Amino acid sequence: MPIVMAGIDHNRADLDVRSRFSFTRKMMEDAFTWLKRHYAVDGSVIISTCNRMEIWLSTGDEGLSPVAALCRFMQVDCGGEYGDYFVERREREAVDHLFRLAAGLESKVIGEDQIVTQVNEALGCAHSLGATDHALEVLFRMAVTAAKRVKTETDLSLSDSSVIHTALKALRGQGLSLAGKNCMVIGSGMMSRISAQALLDEGAWVRVTVRKYRKGIVDIPQGCVRIDYDDRYEQLPHCDLVVSATSSPNYTLCRQDLASLQPDHSIILIDLAVPRDIEKSAEELEWATLYDIDAFGIDLESEKVRENMRRAEAILAEEKEAFYTWYEGRDVVPRIQALKEAAAGNVTARLAPAMRRAALEGLLRSNLEEEIEGSASRMMNHMLFGMRSRLPEDVFRECLSAMEATLKTWKHSV
Repeated sequence: MPIVMAGIDHNRADLDVRSRFSFTRKMMEDAFTWLKRHYAVDGSVIISTCNRMEIWLSTGDEGLSPVAALCRFMQVDCGGEYGDYFVERREREAVDHLFRLAAGLESKVIGEDQIVTQVNEALGCAHSLGATDHALEVLFRMAVTAAKRVKTETDLSLSDSSVIHTALKALRGQGLSLAGKNCMVIGSGMMSRISAQALLDEGAWVRVTVRKYRKGIVDIPQGCVRIDYDDRYEQLPHCDLVVSATSSPNYTLCRQDLASLQPDHSIILIDLAVPRDIEKSAEELEWATLYDIDAFGIDLESEKVRENMRRAEAILAEEKEAFYTWYEGRDVVPRIQALKEAAAGNVTARLAPAMRRAALEGLLRSNLEEEIEGSASRMMNHMLFGMRSRLPEDVFRECLSAMEATLKTWKHSV
């Protein structure tokens, strides 16, 4: 049952190309259904963020190309204009990539905090839609666990936990101070909340747009002012900086509407969305300076970063090995469990006469039997997994078969 993936990200594709392959939840639901109908797919997960789109498949078809499947669903020619933007990975290469991705080692901003949440949410979405199988469930859960360990045991952030922090750092480097400046954040999702809080931390006055139908359920950082989304153009001329970070398929700021405004000062527009929130031609307006998500990077040259990268890689290597141990021997797990139960039952049965002779009855006997079974099970578990870690796979399987046969004999001799 191979695990394969196809991806398009900021390393190969610019924002406009990535936008072509971004997924809404409804598109994911349609894709999951379509994939199971047309291919031998046991499970699937789709990660769709600002910087990347990845489709993950667990399949019984050794020759299945996830790029071909994706392009067929999206109705594009995978050998045409988009063909060179995709990367395809299989088995260990795919697993290695997911662990690095979840830990933030594949991000534009190394060590960013959002990606592990996005990977976990991708799994949650696929699970809620009935799209995952056991292999992908375990893979994604273990990748998220490994990423959290990297976050706890290393410091990759350089105090830049997201693209907005990197953007503001770059602007400070250009001499811009936001203290006392008027800012507006368009959107109310996670990226918008992070952006609003980052601007507050810079000392800015921050307005956050909220659509009318969501006014009662949107949580915005304390200190921000709520404004109606429909009032964004009216408020914009009074702003010094505007951030837009929504999941809308349409522009939140259009060039034509912006051109009708007459601000008396320059305004910085930062677009953190994929697809774009702000029409690219808005950068032609005399008063506007437009940055998109591709405009910001991070310096990787410090020795501190390099050392933490090495520590992160060591952690991921350890956690990946745990996954490979499970994945490559997952068919023997039920056999190991059966052996543990058989051994525990056998020991308890053999001790039953001694407990009767000791006149142990009732709760005391029940508790003792439970303790004996638990101890026998833990002993067998420790022994079996110790053997598995030390023996070649074929030898371990032979030992497993021998133990199964032996325990059957013991069972009949009790």
